[in-house]
Amino acid sequence: MSAAGTTRRDLFKLGAAATAGLIATRLGAVESVEPVTLKAAPKAPFNPATATAMPTRNLGRTGHHVGLFSLGGQAAIEKANNEQAAVSLIERALDLGVNYLDTSARYGGEARWSEQYFGQVMKRRRREAFLATKTHDRTADGSLRLLETSLKLLQTDHVDLWQLHAMSTMDDVERVCAKGGALEAFQKARDQKLVRYLGLSGHTDPDVLAEAIRRFPFDTVLMAFNAADTWHLPFKKTLLPLAMEKEMGIIGMKIPARGRILEGVEPPPPNQQRGTAKHDRPGTLTMKEAMRYTLSHPVSTVIIGVDNVAQLEENVRIAREFLPLNAAQLEALEQKVKPVYGQASWYKRDAPANPPK
Repeated sequence: MSAAGTTRRDLFKLGAAATAGLIATRLGAVESVEPVTLKAAPKAPFNPATATAMPTRNLGRTGHHVGLFSLGGQAAIEKANNEQAAVSLIERALDLGVNYLDTSARYGGEARWSEQYFGQVMKRRRREAFLATKTHDRTADGSLRLLETSLKLLQTDHVDLWQLHAMSTMDDVERVCAKGGALEAFQKARDQKLVRYLGLSGHTDPDVLAEAIRRFPFDTVLMAFNAADTWHLPFKKTLLPLAMEKEMGIIGMKIPARGRILEGVEPPPPNQQRGTAKHDRPGTLTMKEAMRYTLSHPVSTVIIGVDNVAQLEENVRIAREFLPLNAAQLEALEQKVKPVYGQASWYKRDAPANPPK
């Protein structure tokens, strides 16, 4: 067996005995372990179509120049038995110059359809994309098992970014930082060059992400940030400045709030909606307004899931033609979305109902 294969096998057998000497709570050095043969560092991805497709920004201190629009692994790309449509979307995104792909061990249920579909493309075009996935397990052992399967499904020997998924409570922070917590797996996987960078994501409470960032030097943060943000538990008030201070890559998500912020999108039946703040009326913004709002802040990129090629092409076009909004224009969009800020914040803790019509 190759040295790299042996390293991976040993890594995924990591158990309580092997992790006994690792960090327990706040940032600290990992104690020395058995010497292993390390594989060569993975090469940075490069999509030659990006430079002429859309503006790019630094993804924090990673050195990656990411396009303003990035492809999320939900919507059509997490649907069961949707391979033809999903793979076509991923291929088209790369052709259009998208150079950041985001998925998760949780997207697509137990079958992890999203990672499967990305893998169908990555086996041929891995070097064109900065590839990110996530673990929702808060333990080291559980996270390593998820990563092992992620690498198999994605048909690659490494991911560029591995993230803690949906950090929602202070208990999540305590669990990942505890002895045997996920951060032990993060450092181990990075040392073994199975992942290049480490990040976290969340959309429930900005204070939770801020606390985690203070405890561990993450490279990136994936945070919910749209035009309704200012009206309830704003992520831009404290989290955005903290991430900038730490020189992190800042990735915006929930830009259209699953369509709830967009004009012309009629509400589905209440029993088909997630969250307590129900979508009870069409939104008030166009997709261009929604993207321009977020991109006018110091974020590196926005990730958005799409249902079809037309949506994908529209998002790339908006990114290509992007012009920043001034302070008055940003405030005008915040006021425009205020009547639906409850439904547009459905993912946040204690999200309010919309104001009366």
